Amino acid sequence: MALRPIIVLPDKRLRLVSEPVTRVDASVRKLIEEMFEAMYDAPGIGLAAIQLGEPKRVVTIDLARKDDPPAPQVFINPEIVWFSEEKRTYEEGCLSIPEYYEEVERPAEVKVKYLDREGNPQEVHAEGILATCLQHEIDHLNGILFIDHLSKLKRDRVIKKFAKAARRAEG
Repeated sequence: MALRPIIVLPDKRLRLVSEPVTRVDASVRKLIEEMFEAMYDAPGIGLAAIQLGEPKRVVTIDLARKDDPPAPQVFINPEIVWFSEEKRTYEEGCLSIPEYYEEVERPAEVKVKYLDREGNPQEVHAEGILATCLQHEIDHLNGILFIDHLSKLKRDRVIKKFAKAARRAEG
């Protein structure tokens, strides 16, 4: 299987709102495998299908440490159904905004309804890095990037930097 490239800012597809998956079939399972392959190759801990140019509501996550065995998780049509009042701040990065990291404040805990790889309904209560990662990836499904949680000045600076790099790469 050829490695699929991860799309990078300023690619306009990153702003698309992804469509719900209506049936978990072979094409969705193939997409999941391609997502894990791209995510591990990057390397990253989370990926939304739109980052491969596929506007489908599919998220892959693996929070295993380097020396631990992989712990792949799949979230199809994930939806945050509850979040805590308490907030946590983590330094976030994004495979679609390479080598840029910034502190982002988000709810400390979330409950997420989703379908698993077999299409079975599930719910997870997440806290810590899993809560942050789920919120980051679900944002992607809604056309929101982590830089949208920053000040306008910081966001504009990042967008300008990546637009300039894209122009240089084209020219």
